Amino acid sequence: MSMTAVKGAHMPFTANALTWAFQRTLVKHIIFTVTNDLCHDQRMIRICRTLCEAGYDVTLIGRKKRNAPPLPAQPFRQIRLRSLWERGFLFYLTYNIQLLFQLLFMRAEVLCAIDLDTILPVWCVSRLRNKTRVFDAHEWFCEMQELQQRPLVRNIWKRIERFALPDFRNGYTVSPGIVSLIRSEYGHNYELVRNIPLLRHDAWVEQKEKFIIYQGAVNEGRCFETLIPAMRRVKWPLLIYGDGNFIEQTRALIRQYGLEDKVRLMGTRYPDELRQLTPSASIGISLFDDTSLHNRVSLANRFFDFIHAGVPQICSDLPAYREINDRYDIALMVGPTTEDNIASALNKLISDELLYVRLSTNCQRAARDLNWQHEQEVLRTFYGSLKP
Repeated sequence: MSMTAVKGAHMPFTANALTWAFQRTLVKHIIFTVTNDLCHDQRMIRICRTLCEAGYDVTLIGRKKRNAPPLPAQPFRQIRLRSLWERGFLFYLTYNIQLLFQLLFMRAEVLCAIDLDTILPVWCVSRLRNKTRVFDAHEWFCEMQELQQRPLVRNIWKRIERFALPDFRNGYTVSPGIVSLIRSEYGHNYELVRNIPLLRHDAWVEQKEKFIIYQGAVNEGRCFETLIPAMRRVKWPLLIYGDGNFIEQTRALIRQYGLEDKVRLMGTRYPDELRQLTPSASIGISLFDDTSLHNRVSLANRFFDFIHAGVPQICSDLPAYREINDRYDIALMVGPTTEDNIASALNKLISDELLYVRLSTNCQRAARDLNWQHEQEVLRTFYGSLKP
């Protein structure tokens, strides 16, 4: 077992940070815990930077994968725990034990667990040391697609949820659907802090390149089984940036349909690299199977990333996405996500110039409303209201 840590210089106080400084006279140090490698976690980087700007001392703890790239310097402390196992039961067991001992010997007023896979060490240490605990529900974990066909594993996670979550009265999540589920199942009124990029006025690219982009986790339930064969009928290439539990199946599908020259697996990229790459794409992919409760209530990062990049997208016709699209008209909704429907939607965006220009223009209007500058105020108010 080994540990690596990186800490960058703290950001200087801004005028906005001074406004919030008085609220953090008691809560000074916040620790966040995740199970993923920290290099590519745009959401946690955004949250930690925001709280550093507000004057908090912040530590983010995650894992260190084999051959992981170096961590970019950040204004917050970063700690990566290394395990002999990369996935499965042994990974979660050893990582949670490592995290438990790591937290026991760190000083902080607030401990925040990101999703269920780090909730037990945070619950245990916060009770032992009488610290404030927070839950950040980035996923509706037990209803994720990859657990639906593994009832034993799902049952274990559901037991962990029912054991620990009632004790996490303070928390926030990324979609109205998950807010409602937590309220109905556990009686907690969690805040809504959506995972939306900062509004950047230099994010737009007028001249798009003729390619389609997918970015994010290459996981089960993201429609790769129908997206890949649909690409046989689409003339533009698809570039897939990311990794996940469905990457080998995706690679096999590309070989099966002879699409090695049209569908390319580009690997993972740092968030800053993706921010430069995405605006050059012509079309984005935000597809999800309508086979799990998680997919029906979640709001994916990439949905907002494409909006901010001015990239029209094809998107599954699920309630959370439909509500936003009905308001802003920024995507072509697809339902059901069959091979024929996906191919037709992609070809419509390629061929219908008036539709494409309308959706792209509407992305700019949506980005002015849906941005991190607005969401971060909810986050800062939430942490400013906590008492150790």
